[in-house]
Amino acid sequence: MSRPPYEPSLPEVYRSITVPTGNNFWRKLLAYAGPGYLVSVGYMDPGNWATDIAGGSRFGYTLLSVILLSNLMAVLLQSLCVRLGVATGRDLAQACRDAFSPRVSFFLWVICEIAIAACDLAELLGSAIALQLLFGLPLVLGVCITALDVIALLFLQNKGFRYVEALIVMLVVTIGVCFAAQLFFSRPNLGAVLAGYIPRQEILQNPEMLYIAMGILGATVMPHNLYLHSSIVQTRAWQPTQQKRWEAIHFGTLDSTVALSLALFINSAILIVSAAAFHFSGYRDVADIQEAYQLLSPLLGVGVASTLFGLALLASGQSSTLTATLAGQIVMEGFVNLRLPAWLRRLTTRLVAIIPALVVILIWGEKSTGSLLVFSQVILSLQLSFAVIPLVMFTSDQELMGEFVNPIWLKALAWLVALVIALLNIWLLLQTVLGWFS
Repeated sequence: MSRPPYEPSLPEVYRSITVPTGNNFWRKLLAYAGPGYLVSVGYMDPGNWATDIAGGSRFGYTLLSVILLSNLMAVLLQSLCVRLGVATGRDLAQACRDAFSPRVSFFLWVICEIAIAACDLAELLGSAIALQLLFGLPLVLGVCITALDVIALLFLQNKGFRYVEALIVMLVVTIGVCFAAQLFFSRPNLGAVLAGYIPRQEILQNPEMLYIAMGILGATVMPHNLYLHSSIVQTRAWQPTQQKRWEAIHFGTLDSTVALSLALFINSAILIVSAAAFHFSGYRDVADIQEAYQLLSPLLGVGVASTLFGLALLASGQSSTLTATLAGQIVMEGFVNLRLPAWLRRLTTRLVAIIPALVVILIWGEKSTGSLLVFSQVILSLQLSFAVIPLVMFTSDQELMGEFVNPIWLKALAWLVALVIALLNIWLLLQTVLGWFS
């Protein structure tokens, strides 16, 4: 595969973070830590909250096994992103442009931009809902206020990529602390929780349970994360030798695995708290974020419980939308080599998300946000396989990857995951479309 010379991904931060040359494991781990946390926020974004809340309130802890399976798939796919970025010096978008015709690359870029806009829509609504719950702001005003986070991102990018990573880590830790407190307040049955991680045949036999399970799986792996991770792993300035590349792959994979383990904890905690607070109290039809917020404190008997829930939602929306912006820059530069000023790129992304959100809220009212969130997840599901399949294909290509190519066992596992994700998302899409017309 020919690789034309063009600027690296995110040139303003490319290889900008120094990696220690000694043998100190912890110093190297710290140097490589960061990209995984930017990726992990896509696995705990507001788009996932509704499915986790619905799964916990209706079926208790049963669907924890689905969350675990989704997370294992995510760990595998993100490790492939690290491998691709380090081994080839290309992010996934650039690799697609190298491999495919201009027409195919343009098509992939367009659908990826649509997916990023859909993702940004979900994060925007999540943050606006949080502002409404915490401060009583109308959703329209919350949507407009949330759009101003462009200022924070531009400021941090000028300071350096480590500041962006630090902000994301702070927001992720905030979400984790809030839900650790929620777990303490809800006092779930530990034995029942552990049993929930064991897959049950009942999930496949119960159509309603299977539908929510597909929603959890379909909304977990975000397509833009694959482009993002394969790019930002190249912010580390490892030495260009085979040994150091293997080292970068190992530490980058460790970073993403640890970060996604935190995402597993948070997604599990959302479902566990929902099950403990709602399912076992007889409230088995709680399916939206606003209703969960209103019921948490009364059911748990802790006044601060709902506030912590809202704070975690706000942190989730803000962290996710910041990473969606970086992903937008990466795919635009990678697929079509179109470079826009950071402020213009952010403004464009924001307008594409704000306009449909405001239109739906103004015409159909604030109760329509739940349907809009579901719609955004369907769009993401449509695009996912167009990112997963090229990723598996490229990392399994001996000519492109050289000694870093996926071993046979990893190829087989990666293609199995790609097939499962494709089939599940097709199933989820068909069920959603049929539901609209029923």
